[in-house]
Parts: sequence; structure tokens; C-alpha cells
Amino acid sequence: MKKMNKLLLSEEGIFPVTKDIEGNLLDTNPETGFSFSGTIQGEGKLAGVPSLFIRLAKCNLRCIWKLPDGKICQCDTSSIFKVGKNKQIRIEEAIKIIKQNLGSIKHIVITGGEPLLQNKPLALLTEALKSETGAHLTLETNGTLFDENVARNIDLFSISPKLKNSKNDDRKRLNIEVLQSFIDFANKFNKEIQFKFVIASISEEYEIKNDYLAHLRNFKISDIMIMPLGATVNELEQTSIIAFEMAVKNGWRFSPRLQINLFNNKSGV
Repeated sequence: MKKMNKLLLSEEGIFPVTKDIEGNLLDTNPETGFSFSGTIQGEGKLAGVPSLFIRLAKCNLRCIWKLPDGKICQCDTSSIFKVGKNKQIRIEEAIKIIKQNLGSIKHIVITGGEPLLQNKPLALLTEALKSETGAHLTLETNGTLFDENVARNIDLFSISPKLKNSKNDDRKRLNIEVLQSFIDFANKFNKEIQFKFVIASISEEYEIKNDYLAHLRNFKISDIMIMPLGATVNELEQTSIIAFEMAVKNGWRFSPRLQINLFNNKSGV
């Protein structure tokens, strides 16, 4: 039971924050450089919405993409693999820190890594967040795992299925049954859902349609989002027009990556 009451967070942990668990001001400003807690959601349907983030450690995939110029684009959340930097935190402690830093913020984003690798403590965390803060909860996931106990507390499922360019084993990255479970749950319980496909080539349009969408039922075209590959401003310059073209051609939505536009590849923003 003790283990279930603890989460393993990445180096960024709960961010960006300015107060500790007791409400005392921290010695330094967060990575945003501002003297207040919170940032904006940079991607998807809620891009631009003031938010607080919780980044969980560990992932069941290892993404290494190739850009149009042939260079490698590493995962932009590599901190989740820094074992010596990860930290365990009790759920009640996490709740206290979040409540000290929420202020007027109404949205909390749970991200990773892959948060559902910690499904049991995550279910306890999301239930407590809902009952004690009433905040809107987004779960960012790669769509390979599903847990109903977590799902019932989530308002927006933000799913980023990985394409072949991520260099993951097909058996690990592509799970149609899990993706359909998210869709069915969202439809049944009136939850929001979005599928963010990270792309670097116009040829990936075929892959999205035939490997994913052709096998899924009861999703809305407005739930399909195309997001350019890149962890820096310069990398986004190579892929943004490609993503724009693909989105417009198919009636899908283009997702920005505002956090990169504003802060380049800085973490914790």
C-alpha cells in the first residue's frame, strides 16, 4: 500500500512552481523566468490555456526520430530516463504542492514519459486532484496502455500514437485495442479526446490513415491533430509546413508547439 501512495516523478516534477509544500517562496524562479507559478499548454486543443504540469518518470517506448535533413531528433523529455534525477513523492505531498501553486490556474496536465506505467498511484492522484481542486485534468499518453480507474478522473485524453519514424518496435508502439478503449470510454462518459501524430514527412499521411484510422471506430475528424516534429525552433522549421499541408488536405487539425516557439528546447517550462 505504501508503494501505491508514491509517484516517481522526473527531474522537472511538478512545474513550473514558485512555492514549496508549506507555501514558502522558493529561492529561485522557475525555468520560465517568471515570478509566478504555471505556464501554458503548448499543444493540442488546449494550446494557450494556463496550466500546471506534473511529469512522471519512466516510459515503455524509446523515441528517436529522423528529421527531413537526415539529422536525429531525440525525445524532448529525455529527463524521464535520468534515473539519478528522478524522485519519489507521496501523493498527499504532491497535492499540497499543487494546491500551493495553482492560484487562478484551472488546468493540470499529467504527462511523462508514459504516466500509465504508474497506473495505481496515478488513479489515487487523479481522484484526489478532482476532489480537492476541481481542476480540469489532461492525461498525455502514448496510447499503448489503458486503465479505467485513471480514465474516470480525466477530462481530456491527449494521445500521441507513435509512427514508424519514432524507431520503436511495431509491437510496442501500435496498439489499436488500447486506442479504441480510449475512444469508447470518451464517448460513453462524455470525455474529450485528441490524437496527436508527430510527423516529419508527407508520406506519413498514408501511415496515419491505413495503420491507425482505418482500424478505429467512432472517432471525430476534429480529434485528429497533426504536430510537426522537432525539439528546437530550428527543427520545427523543417517540419511545420509539412504538418500544415497534411492537416489542411485531410480536414485534420494542426497543433502548434508553443512551448518550443517561446522557450526553444528548455525543459520545465
